[in-house]
Amino acid sequence: MMIRILPIVLLLLITGKQLHSQVYNQPNFAMKSHETLELTKVEITAQKTVVYFSLENRITGGSFCTDRNTYIIYPEGTRIKLVAADGIPACPDNYIFKEIGEKLNFELTFPPLRPGTKWIDIVEDCNDNCFWFYGVTLDSDLNTRLESAFTSAAEGKPEDNLALFRSILESIDDQNPGIEGLLYVNIINAAIESGNQVEASVWYKRLARSSAPRVQYYLKYLNDKGIKY
Repeated sequence: MMIRILPIVLLLLITGKQLHSQVYNQPNFAMKSHETLELTKVEITAQKTVVYFSLENRITGGSFCTDRNTYIIYPEGTRIKLVAADGIPACPDNYIFKEIGEKLNFELTFPPLRPGTKWIDIVEDCNDNCFWFYGVTLDSDLNTRLESAFTSAAEGKPEDNLALFRSILESIDDQNPGIEGLLYVNIINAAIESGNQVEASVWYKRLARSSAPRVQYYLKYLNDKGIKY
């Protein structure tokens, strides 16, 4: 009997552990600091949160490091601090790239996230050339919808894209506002591309009045492109 029971017990332990693990491959996000820095995966367990990155070097003698003061920030502003880094040195030490085009893959480990967390910011709090990702989406269903929308938008007509992003924005509840500003920007751009300046103006003003996180960043982005109503 013991020979038969032991594998079942082990299976239950393994299954229980898997139930407490969530993996988001290439999650969507609203904005990022470095063009060649990619967020490849977020893995959440009951013990820790591991964030995976990939950075491509595009300059001669390029270097990179991670400040110990790097945080995951919850939607309401609470911070949890970096616990460990793997594959990248802690500043002021630097990883020196050997050539242009070289990629550096590294992992940052944080404490476990609170259950039910739908989005986060990842921010390096330093003095120079700090990296950040805003509005990282930790919602599998929403990530799937966003991926489908961005794929369709690359191939679709501006007026169709306008309706597409509007439908997603209007369906997002209060637990998923991290990506909200980016959806506004896509709606405004689609309206302009379709020649509908009135619609673009309406959505620009809605963005300005909205409670979207970091709304001023999105307005500045649009203003820098000459879009202002």
